[in-house]
Amino acid sequence: MADDRSSAGNGDHHDNGLLAGLRNLIFGEQHEETLRDRLEEVIDRHEGDPAPDAKGDLTPLERQMVRNLLHFGERDAGDVGVPRADVIAVEEATTFDHLVQVFAEAGVSRLPVYRESLDHIIGMVHIKDVFAIMAAGGTRPASIAALIRQPLYVPMSRGALDLLADMRQSRIHLAVVLDEYSGTEGLVTIEDLIEEIVGEIEDEHDEAPEVLLVPLDDGAWDVDARVELEDVGRAVDMRLAEAESDVDTIGGLTAVLVGHVPEAGTCIDHPSGWRIEVVDADERRINRVRLHPPVPLASDEGI
Repeated sequence: MADDRSSAGNGDHHDNGLLAGLRNLIFGEQHEETLRDRLEEVIDRHEGDPAPDAKGDLTPLERQMVRNLLHFGERDAGDVGVPRADVIAVEEATTFDHLVQVFAEAGVSRLPVYRESLDHIIGMVHIKDVFAIMAAGGTRPASIAALIRQPLYVPMSRGALDLLADMRQSRIHLAVVLDEYSGTEGLVTIEDLIEEIVGEIEDEHDEAPEVLLVPLDDGAWDVDARVELEDVGRAVDMRLAEAESDVDTIGGLTAVLVGHVPEAGTCIDHPSGWRIEVVDADERRINRVRLHPPVPLASDEGI
C-alpha cells in the first residue's frame, strides 16, 4: 500500500509539474508577489481612510507619498522634468545684462546655455554666481563664459533613482536629458525628482497653477495642449484618448491630425466627431485648444 501511495504521489507531482508548465507556456510565468506588491496592497485597502486609525499610523498624505516612492524606481529621466518645448535657455553669446533679465522673467535658479541650437547645450549658469557679481557692484563682465558651469548629461533611459544618486554624488542639480540622437529631450532638476515623491512644490514666486481642462456651457472644453490624452479621455470622451500615432498629449494629437503645427483658428475634425479648434499656437507648438462636441445626427434626435 505504501508503494501505491508513493507511486500515486509521484504521478500527482508529475501531473502538477506538467500542468504548471502548460500554464506558463500559455499564460506566461507567474511571478512571486514582491514586497512592493504587498505594500501597495495594504495601501489600497486603506485608500478611503480619512485619518489614521491608531496613533502612529499613516495619514492619507503619507500613504500617497509611500505609493509614489514605490513607483519612483520605475520612472526614468524621460518621464520627469521639463520637456524640450518648455526649456528656457540662453545663447552662449548673450550679454550679462540680458542674462539677468532672463533670470528675472523666468524665476528659475539655473539657466542652460546653448551654442547655435538647443540641441547643443554646453553648460548652465547659476543665479548665485550672477547675484555675487551684482552684489559686489563692480564692472559687469562682457561675456558670460566665466559663469558657465558643467551640468549632467543623461540619456532618457536613465532611471530616476539612479539620476537622484548622480545628483547627490556630483552635487550638480541640473541634468540635460538626451534623446537617442544626442539631441536635447528636456531638463531635470533635483526638485523635479523630489516632486515625484512628495508632490508639486510651490513657493512664493510660483504663479497660481493654470486650469488645464475647463468645461464650457455648450458642452465644449477649453484644454491646455499639454494635457495627456488619457486625462482628456477620462474627463471628456475616451475616444479622444485613442491615437494610432505615438503621441501623448492633445496638442501632439492635433498636430498629427493636421500634419504640421497649425495656426490659431484652425479647426480639425477628430474621427470621433469632436472638432478640435486651435485657440493659441506659435510657429513651434500648440498652446491651447478647444474641443467642440459632436453634432447630434437627426436619427439621434428622434426625427
